[in-house]
Amino acid sequence: MSAVDVLGAPGPPPVETAAWRRRARGLRGLPLQAKIGAGILAFLVLVALLAPLIAPYGQNQLDFDNILSAPSPSHLFGTDSTGRDVFSRTLYALRVDLAIVVVVTYIPLPIGVLIGAMAGYFGGIVDSVVARVIDVMIAFPFFVLVIAVIAVVGPGVKGVLIGVPIVAWALYARLARSEMLVMREQPFMLATTALGYSRRRAILRHAVPNLMRPCLIYSTLDMVVNLLLLASLAYLGLGAQPPNAELGSIVADGQSTLLTAWWVATLPGLVVVLFGVGAGMLGDGLSDGRLRGGVQ
Repeated sequence: MSAVDVLGAPGPPPVETAAWRRRARGLRGLPLQAKIGAGILAFLVLVALLAPLIAPYGQNQLDFDNILSAPSPSHLFGTDSTGRDVFSRTLYALRVDLAIVVVVTYIPLPIGVLIGAMAGYFGGIVDSVVARVIDVMIAFPFFVLVIAVIAVVGPGVKGVLIGVPIVAWALYARLARSEMLVMREQPFMLATTALGYSRRRAILRHAVPNLMRPCLIYSTLDMVVNLLLLASLAYLGLGAQPPNAELGSIVADGQSTLLTAWWVATLPGLVVVLFGVGAGMLGDGLSDGRLRGGVQ
């Protein structure tokens, strides 16, 4: 009996280990731009989740001894006209805004992908009807529709959660439909018919996973648009109502003191800009990697 028989020959790596290695190689293959963008977003999400632990003050805690105080070690973003710490309010506002943005972006996404996949796969009258509905939803002024919903249900987050998904699915449906019109002629999709697979299996197990990739890349841009929409509504007083903080409402509160206390409106606004930069870099990097074959 040899030593190999006694000690045992090395077997194949566990499935979990091989999977993690493939994922690690995929992450290393991402462009630097995508890694930087992902790092920025991860940092913002982390500080938003840890807002109760990081924020030195409550979001509505008043300090009448420090009204409109400039940024300092005790108040990193300064204070507003009522003595509230702008840094603490920005953290809590970011927490609320990111949660809403994720909901209104990634709930319509699978719905739109599924509708677009079915329209592109079946074609004919189904495709024509779905395409016309998509055109109508996209042609309708998006901002006006959300304001109309808010006018019905009242100011607050509820109107945003209802109004945005009504239209948002159409963008993903159009993208998925255009991709599906090309994909259904690909050999692997034609093979599903030759092998006798059901249409449900062909769409859900073979088409949708491939359609999700470009839609997920587009969702990074959609998150920026939704955050700007949320900030705009809060700026107009149609978002979360006081005393709850939102990035747009903080900027609106600092508008009247912009020349004398620039930090109240400027620093929370830069957080919105930072989120947009991170999401944009992530989306561009993933798109470049996909086109170069870096992301499969």
